[in-house]
Amino acid sequence: MRTAYTRDQILQIAKDENVRYIRLQFTDLFGVVKNVEIPVDQLSKALDNKIMFDGSSIEGFVRIEESDMYLIPDLSTWLIFPWDSGQGRVARLICDIHLPDGQPFPGDPRGVLKRVLGEAKAMGFDSFNVGSEPEFFLFKMDENGRPTQEVNDEGGYFDWAPLDLGENCRREIVLTLEAMGFEIEASHHEVAPGQHEIDFKYADAVEAADNIATFRLVVKTVARQYGLHATFMPKPVYGINGSGMHCHLSLFRNGQNAFYDERDELGLSTTCRHFLAGILAHARGFTAICNPLVNSYKRLVPGYEAPSYVAWSAKNRSPLVRIPAARGASTRIEVRSPDPSGNPYLTIAVMLAAGLDGIRNQLSLPPAVNRNIYVMTEREKQEAGIWSLPENLGQALEELSRDEVLVQALGEHVFTHFVEAKRIEWNLYRTQVSEWEREQYLSTY
Repeated sequence: MRTAYTRDQILQIAKDENVRYIRLQFTDLFGVVKNVEIPVDQLSKALDNKIMFDGSSIEGFVRIEESDMYLIPDLSTWLIFPWDSGQGRVARLICDIHLPDGQPFPGDPRGVLKRVLGEAKAMGFDSFNVGSEPEFFLFKMDENGRPTQEVNDEGGYFDWAPLDLGENCRREIVLTLEAMGFEIEASHHEVAPGQHEIDFKYADAVEAADNIATFRLVVKTVARQYGLHATFMPKPVYGINGSGMHCHLSLFRNGQNAFYDERDELGLSTTCRHFLAGILAHARGFTAICNPLVNSYKRLVPGYEAPSYVAWSAKNRSPLVRIPAARGASTRIEVRSPDPSGNPYLTIAVMLAAGLDGIRNQLSLPPAVNRNIYVMTEREKQEAGIWSLPENLGQALEELSRDEVLVQALGEHVFTHFVEAKRIEWNLYRTQVSEWEREQYLSTY
């Protein structure tokens, strides 16, 4: 739970802790952390919402003729980084983006999530809890500080030193996160060589998205201190597992978990079943947001523990959605398709919008699929009503464009700029001639 700091408290803490610089942090449309750094003598101005920046220089924001933006700090996000710059300490405040007329900027991803949360509150839900499990790879760097394609160890799932040579780095990441207020629940080596996972406690949606953005920043910063490059690229190495970001979701009403019903066979409430039905109904549409890179679709293939089929189960991990065993206040659904390259605010927003649509329209939940989908024939999958996720970014963008619920949730600005940029990315990729093609065809044809 965050601290509700006041303006005066922040000014006093900054003085007491020798804070010299403050990063006013936000993300661009694609989830890349941006910041405007100010000296501490400008902090009072920032806390009065008077710091401006040029929005035309940020990917997916605005044109140059409408570029003035205001940074509105969220005082509950005040945090002092545990490392020292050598010239005094550095703190951060995560900001919302407003227009000069005081209105929220419609292209601010954090604002999109807040708007969808407002819809949930209007439907009677107090909070939307999100627990994420972002995975990442550690690669060695060359003598010039550039990342190589050589992973830093040959460890496997839950391995430890000496196989897991990234253990010290991962431990330092955990200690740094804990010093910043994160409650770490687990830390371990993942399935693939060089792959790691650190799980931190769930939080309400906006705080959860803030935490993901901060987590990625900390991981990259600490890894560099160890001479390693951390990447959240979904599939950096062919032939081994990619990196996902499973998301555990639950809605609360009047302080109680709205997904739990002790009278149900599986302990799932009607609300949960409708929400899950909405997730499944819009899964093909939200894939472009939750898996936004060309590379994302190299992960979403059978054989590497990543979901590629739209189905749910309480008994196996091959479908898109799994129901973890915990019940009562811990009842939740686990959406397994998102990867850590996505914008965390938009990823959470579209999943919430999908689930709310299921509740609003009382969508029927199809039967659970408790078989291993990877070994089912195409006919068996068709008979069970199991759809595949989009196979590439181009297909995913088309699915998103056809999903009116998600288009509305994103808003015209975000939807238009996101799809425009991603179609350019997809066209650049699909018109490239790869080394694989030259190896396969150059001699023969």
